[in-house]
Amino acid sequence: MASAVARARTAELQGYRDVQRLAYDCAEAVAAQLRPGVTEREAARMQREWLRGRGVRDWFHLPFAWFGDRTAFAGFRIPLQFFPTNRRLEPGMPFILDLAPVHAGYTADIGYSGCLGLSPLHDRLLADLVVHRDLILREVRERRSLREIYADVDRLMLKQGYANRHRAYPFGVIAHKVDRVKERRWSPHVLGFGTQSLKGLLSDALHGHREGWSPLWSPYRFSDHPPRPGVWAVEPHLGFRGTGAKFEELLVVTDSRDPEESAFWLDDDLPHVRRRLEGAA
Repeated sequence: MASAVARARTAELQGYRDVQRLAYDCAEAVAAQLRPGVTEREAARMQREWLRGRGVRDWFHLPFAWFGDRTAFAGFRIPLQFFPTNRRLEPGMPFILDLAPVHAGYTADIGYSGCLGLSPLHDRLLADLVVHRDLILREVRERRSLREIYADVDRLMLKQGYANRHRAYPFGVIAHKVDRVKERRWSPHVLGFGTQSLKGLLSDALHGHREGWSPLWSPYRFSDHPPRPGVWAVEPHLGFRGTGAKFEELLVVTDSRDPEESAFWLDDDLPHVRRRLEGAA
């Protein structure tokens, strides 16, 4: 019985790993095609078309693209400002691609930061993001509350000299829970979010409210509890003046008492992790 449960868990994690790799393959492929003059809307469409060509028919949210100072959410006040615009990419501009496909019933939500040309500042932001990945994993394994970990990420960003830009997201979230969704032939979306995924998130929110936890990882009181077992899409986002950078990837939390098995990043073969290893080498 135990081996059957272990096999099922391994298969489930592989499903999440496959869709996350598909999403990162898409981001890298589209990033390689970006040229001066491409708009955010065109970059978002390139991501949609690439994924649809590989069987994606549903989304947690449709792809986003942010260029220039929009990578730092400069002047963002309302949710509609997150949607792609006609901002054109220029040499030396940073960009972020953010996509969340659902494939074979599994969900990923990833963020890919790049720059059109050389930028020492952008390189520095990417390098400084690395320690946030380590901090988050360490404190999740310590079973610190989500709210406490959020505050520690805030303090580290301040120490590094950066602004916290994930606070600009709805509810100020640094992460949210993702779940499996039923595959359907036709999967509509509302304001860019897949209805199937929204229903799952709402169901988690209702159950969590009754049980004292939240599927949203925020700086607010409703996140003042230890990490809930499951799969979380985590996205620390740094900003320095008009430049922003982030990563977003899946973190697995379990109820194991073994620290290394209690929480782990789903996949270490990702662009920002490889960048770190190359830098160390």
